[in-house]
Amino acid sequence: MNSKSIALIIVAAGSSTRMGGQIKKEYLPLNNGTVLSTVALTFLNSNKINSISVVIQHDGEAEAKSAFYKDFRLEEKIKELNVPVYFIPGGSTRQESVFNALHFYENSKDKPEYVLIHDGARPFLSEMLVNASIENTVKYGASVPAVNPVDTQKEVDPEGFIVRHLVRKDLKAVQTPQGFLFSEILFCHKEARKDKVEYTDDTEVYDRYSGKRTFVFDGEAENIKITYREDIPEIKKTSVENTMFRTGIGYDKHRLVENRKLIIGGIEIPFEKGEDGHSDGDAVLHAVTDAILGAAHSGDIGSYFPDTDPKYKDADSRKLLSFAWNDVKQKGFKLENLDIVILLEKPKFLPYREQVIKSISETLGVEEDKVFVKAKTGEKLGDVGNGNCIEVFATCLLSK
Repeated sequence: MNSKSIALIIVAAGSSTRMGGQIKKEYLPLNNGTVLSTVALTFLNSNKINSISVVIQHDGEAEAKSAFYKDFRLEEKIKELNVPVYFIPGGSTRQESVFNALHFYENSKDKPEYVLIHDGARPFLSEMLVNASIENTVKYGASVPAVNPVDTQKEVDPEGFIVRHLVRKDLKAVQTPQGFLFSEILFCHKEARKDKVEYTDDTEVYDRYSGKRTFVFDGEAENIKITYREDIPEIKKTSVENTMFRTGIGYDKHRLVENRKLIIGGIEIPFEKGEDGHSDGDAVLHAVTDAILGAAHSGDIGSYFPDTDPKYKDADSRKLLSFAWNDVKQKGFKLENLDIVILLEKPKFLPYREQVIKSISETLGVEEDKVFVKAKTGEKLGDVGNGNCIEVFATCLLSK
C-alpha cells in the first residue's frame, strides 16, 4: 500500500466545557507545544501520513493554527514530508464534524485511499500504536484499538436497576485512531446523515452501513482522552514536600545599531535601531535561556548555541529557547515563574508588554501568569541611558 494515500483527521471541534478554563483542552500546553501539536507530531513521526485535516470550531482557525504550530519541530516535520494541513469547520456533533472532513477530502486533490480518525484530546498514544493502526487498517479495511475494562460492567435500566451482568473478558473499551478505507467510511457517514441518526463513534457508523466488521487490536492504557485538567501530567498538582526548587539568573547585553531589527521576547518592535548579534540579537530570550539552563545545571546559551557556528547566524531566538527548554523539561523540570527586567532608554516598552509576555509563554508552552516582564530606562546615564544598548536580567524558578 502506498503510504501517500493515508489521511489523518484530528477531531478538535468540541467546547471542552468540563475543563473548567477558557482554553480548549486541545490547546493546553504539553511537551514542547500543545496537546494538539503533540498529537500531530506523533502521527507524522510514522512517516506514513500524507495529509492532515484538523476539524475545529467555527471562527476558530487563528487560535487552532497557533496551537497546532506551537511546537517548531512539527512545522519542520511537515516541510520535510511535504504534508498539507487543512483546518475544517466542524459541526454541532462529533459525527457531523467527521463528516465535514470526509466531505472535504471527497473532492480534494489529496483524496486518500485510507483515513485515520483521531480525537484531538488523545495526545498520549505512541508511534507504535499509530503504526499498528495503519497496518491493521490496510490489512482488514477497518480497525480500532481497544483495551479491556478495569471494572466489572453492568447494564442498567432508566430507573437505575441492573438488568444485565456483562462478562468483562468479552468487553473492550475502544479508543482512537479508528482507521477505514476512505470510500467505505464516507459512504457510511452519508447513509447515517440520510437516516438522521447519531452514533457514538465511527466504528458504529461503519458497522451499521458497510455490512462489514471492524478489526479490534490492542490499544494502550496510556491512550486516554483528556477530560479534566488533571488528566495532563504537566499541570497536575504535586506535593511541595516532595518538590525540589531551583533558581536561575540570566543576563545579556547587546549594542543597538542601525539596519538591525529590534526584537524583544520574540516580538519585533518598530524602532530606528536593533540589537547587534550573531543570531537575531533578542537579548530578552537570551537572558531567559541562560536563566533556565543555569537553574537546571544544563550549561548556558554559549555552550548550546556558540556564536562561532554559522548555522546560528540570524537564528530565531524563540527556536533556540524552545530547544533548550525541551532539554530542561526532559530532566523533569517545570517552570514555576519567570521574571524579566529590561533596561532600555527607547522606545517605550509598555505598549508591547502583553505581546511579549504572550510570546514568551507560548514559546515555553506555559500559562501567561508564569511570565512577567518590566522595563526601566537608564535615566540618560551610561550606555543604556545614551541609547547605545539594551540590557536584560532574568530570574526563573524551576520545580521537580
